[in-house]
Amino acid sequence: MSAETEREAEPEALFAHLAGLAVREGAFKAAVVKTADIETSPSFRALCEQNLCGNYGKNWMCPPFAGEIDKLIDEVYSYEYALVYQTVGMLEDSYDFEGMTEAGKRQNELTSRLGVLLGDEPFSRCLHLGSGGCGVCETCAKREDKPCRHPDKAVSSLETYGINVSSLAKTAGMKYINGQNTVTYFGAALFDL
Repeated sequence: MSAETEREAEPEALFAHLAGLAVREGAFKAAVVKTADIETSPSFRALCEQNLCGNYGKNWMCPPFAGEIDKLIDEVYSYEYALVYQTVGMLEDSYDFEGMTEAGKRQNELTSRLGVLLGDEPFSRCLHLGSGGCGVCETCAKREDKPCRHPDKAVSSLETYGINVSSLAKTAGMKYINGQNTVTYFGAALFDL
C-alpha cells in the first residue's frame, strides 16, 4: 500500500471508529460526512425564533446570544468533517410529550458523554452541536442574568447554526422520521484532523 493510500485509509478507519463510539454510547445511528455536503440557510434560524422549545432569549447557547447567523454558518464550513448521530425514542402516541421529553433528555446525555469522549480523539479542533437548547445545566444562567456556568461544556443546537437537519439526516444516510409514534433527535460534532 502506498503512503498516500495509507493516509486515505486512516480517516476511513477513524470515521468507522467514531460512528461505532456514538452507537456504543447510545446513538441509534451515526456516520461521518463532509461539512461541504451539509445544507445551511439563515432561514433555519427562524425555527429558533418561533421559540417552540422555549429557549429563545433564555439560553446563552441559543439565539439571539449564540452569534450572528452568517458567522455561525461560516464556522460550520470552516470544519472539514462532521460526526452526525441520532437517537430515536418510542412514544405511546403522537401526544406523548413525556416520552418526547425523556427522549430529548437521553439525546442531551449522549451529547454530553460524546463531548467528553471526543476530547480524546486526534482532532485539531471540534465543535459539538446538539438538539434544542443547551441542557448542560438544569436551568441556564441566562434566566438569572448570570454568565454561563460551563462555557467549556455548553452546546448550541444544529438549528442555531442554520443547519437543515432534515437534509443532514439524508446526507448521513439516516431517516429524519423513523416511523409512527417515534421522535428522532440529531447531534453533530464538527471536526478537523
